[in-house]
Amino acid sequence: MSSHTLRFFSADDVRKALPMAEAIEVMKRAFGQLSAGRAVVPLRTHVDVAEHRGVALFMPAYLPAAGRMGVKIVTVFDDNPRRGLPRIQALIVLLDAATGSPLAVMDGTSVTAIRTGAACGAATDLLARPEAATAAIFGAGVQGRTQLEAVCAVRPIRRARVFDPLAESAAAFARAMGLALGIEIEAAASPAEAVRDADVVCTATTSRTPVFADRDLRPGVHVNAVGSYQPSVQEIPAETVLRARVVVDHRPAALAEAGDLLIPMAQGLFGEDHIHAELGQLVTGVKPGRASAEEVTLFKSVGIAVQDLAAAIHVLARGRPLGLGTEIPWLAGA
Repeated sequence: MSSHTLRFFSADDVRKALPMAEAIEVMKRAFGQLSAGRAVVPLRTHVDVAEHRGVALFMPAYLPAAGRMGVKIVTVFDDNPRRGLPRIQALIVLLDAATGSPLAVMDGTSVTAIRTGAACGAATDLLARPEAATAAIFGAGVQGRTQLEAVCAVRPIRRARVFDPLAESAAAFARAMGLALGIEIEAAASPAEAVRDADVVCTATTSRTPVFADRDLRPGVHVNAVGSYQPSVQEIPAETVLRARVVVDHRPAALAEAGDLLIPMAQGLFGEDHIHAELGQLVTGVKPGRASAEEVTLFKSVGIAVQDLAAAIHVLARGRPLGLGTEIPWLAGA
């Protein structure tokens, strides 16, 4: 039997190999390839574990131009925080597309957080008003943190507000992220206070119902919605979706999973043609972005496996020269 090694990247390795500014550019390229038909991304498989309030997702992808394929296994278990475990846990396996040989295994939880934030950073760069300076974050968890980091990487954000039903979580977020990003951050007492005068709004929550009222949004706001990834879950008010220029990460996935779109569609408020574009179509210039300073724009993301694959490829390529990761012996077969 022949043998070779694969490389394991820890969460700390991933963060060092995938800084946010680079991750945003990686996501732009990945979405451009996806919308141009140069990526193979089957819809993910869901395995519900209802008795433990959890779900496992299996997300494969293939990028022919890179010669790489891979799969992410991600679990979302709502009771994990009280067990001292992350709500979201994941592992990514990166494979050589020419041989099928494993090349790397890496912590997928950190990749998920970074690539989700980076996707919204890319969308914000392509859709938000250039002078956007105030952000509102819904959800004081890991996803909320990378959302704000990504928005700050592409816009001159000077002030942010965060709202979370757990006031202590919002306060801790404000302290930590204020120091990390060097901007003023306040814990908002209400959703209305959070979005007041906000130029960019990011929702990264587990809420099953809208987290703010449409009437509280200012004209010209850009909204990133990443928390809802199931047909029955809705973070964004239907009124907001109806009046916004809607961009999605991947049309087939959005039409299968995005409750923020599917619920208003089932109510007869609009049809599939209300989706203006995929993000990759904005990247490649096939579709235009914002039409006016007063327009409301919405990026709806359910998360696509090509994001994880592109991120994993970058982690391996950048991490190896930096000496990151641990080599593990692997028997490839006879």
